[in-house]
Amino acid sequence: MAGKKYALAKEKVEERAYTVGEAFNLACGLKTAKFDETVDMAASLGVDPKQSDQMVRGSVVLPHGTGKAVRVAVFAKGEKEKEAKDAGAETIGGEDLVEKIKGGWLDFDMAVATPDMMGSVGKLGKILGPRGLMPNPKLGTVTFDVGKAVKDLKAGKVEFKVDKEGNAHCVLGKLSFGKEKLESNFTAIIDSILKAKPASSKGTYIKSLHISTTMGPSIKIDTAEVRDIHK
Repeated sequence: MAGKKYALAKEKVEERAYTVGEAFNLACGLKTAKFDETVDMAASLGVDPKQSDQMVRGSVVLPHGTGKAVRVAVFAKGEKEKEAKDAGAETIGGEDLVEKIKGGWLDFDMAVATPDMMGSVGKLGKILGPRGLMPNPKLGTVTFDVGKAVKDLKAGKVEFKVDKEGNAHCVLGKLSFGKEKLESNFTAIIDSILKAKPASSKGTYIKSLHISTTMGPSIKIDTAEVRDIHK
């Protein structure tokens, strides 16, 4: 049945590039699942990730969040533990939390660490790194301002990073957000990706853009229109 629904949805998507407005109108009309589907964006960028000066990575707090409850773990001690708790972090600890994760516990979605804890947290690189859970100063998750970091993550802060093929993926929110909120989140991410453009990147930076729902087909977006809007 799922295959039949997908095929019917795919028939509604033309083999062309849609304007941003058309793309989100179409996506919102392709709902096939009984649950609230997630909307994702994929961008193909004109960079060579093998070159260290062409690595595109960043984060942005989505205006309307992601629609997902985020469980945050914080590596901190002393007064910073209370700051993290007051900001809404689910799990807070120091060396004890490091040992707990070494033992296999991973019931969290994002992690924050104070700089003085990174000596210990660094030992978890092989566990947290591949899962995208490692705190990173460039993304604002290694900081003494743990209260703000936790609140940003709870509010819908998302990260993007190009893979070895030069593609970046990002969550835009839930289908129930509707066209306007999804477009607003999309605009925020595009702005952030454009600001992260490496100086050494030549030629076309955003080569292609697609959005898709959890159970739906991919919808191509007109990159020329996006570039004009964001100039």
